[in-house]
Amino acid sequence: MTVTPATPCVPYIVVSPTRNERDYLPLTIASMCAQSCRPMQWLLVDDGSSDGTAAIVDAAAREHPWIVAIHRRDRGFRQAGTGVVEAFYAGYQAITAPWRYIVKLDGDLSFAPDYFERCIEKLESDRQLGIVGGTCSVFKGEDLVTEFPGEPQFHVRGPTKIYRRECFEAIGGLVKAPGWDTIDQMKANMLGWKTATLEDIPIVHHRSTGHAYGSWSNFTKNGLANYISGYHPFFMLLKCMKRAISRRFPKGVLESCGLFYGFARGYLTRAPRVADAALIRYVQDQQWRALSFRSSLWR
Repeated sequence: MTVTPATPCVPYIVVSPTRNERDYLPLTIASMCAQSCRPMQWLLVDDGSSDGTAAIVDAAAREHPWIVAIHRRDRGFRQAGTGVVEAFYAGYQAITAPWRYIVKLDGDLSFAPDYFERCIEKLESDRQLGIVGGTCSVFKGEDLVTEFPGEPQFHVRGPTKIYRRECFEAIGGLVKAPGWDTIDQMKANMLGWKTATLEDIPIVHHRSTGHAYGSWSNFTKNGLANYISGYHPFFMLLKCMKRAISRRFPKGVLESCGLFYGFARGYLTRAPRVADAALIRYVQDQQWRALSFRSSLWR
């Protein structure tokens, strides 16, 4: 059933790259259809799923005229970073409605009926906010807990990103590489925008980040993403040491080793970094400021 918005809406578009999300995509669709402030369009991109996700996408598009189904051929494997951004742009290129904000939203989330209304109210009240998102939580048993506690507030999680159009265009959109969801907010801050996770607006992540890759592969992927994003080696070393100490043994040690291995592999193989020397200088300057107890994105 199509839900009529309860309040006048600022025009926004949602793009959801999905791959093998049969178990959770219905929750995301139900949450989106219940929104008090509905998007102009929701581009649901099936990125070559093999589990029946495509049929769910098509059924939603048949029932709701504001949902658009897009299908991509199965490449046969998950492509960390690059794949999700390519799928996002498959949806982006199909936009036909006007918009002030664009959302990259995963297909394994659920959220309250006023989620987008509240997020957009925050953006409308502060014109320097360029990227925002809710706080991702996961179920541990019957308890709902923050997925990654202790992250800096400027870091907006990849599963839920809302971009102001002017900011999205200023940063040049999303980079097709691991670390895209770090590079976007770093560049936004460098250009004078603010980015923020909205701590009072929760969103439930039903399949934890990296689940499809396995824990070790996920952390090596994240380490490589940190390298591509321009992280300084000393900052990365201290980040890994902090994780090893602060997380339960042996999980923290394994996570730290995975992160540093991925980062070091980037160096040793001379993997290409983000092609923006000014951005790399900015990232490393902010990290040195944090290490020297000065004001920075991390403090």
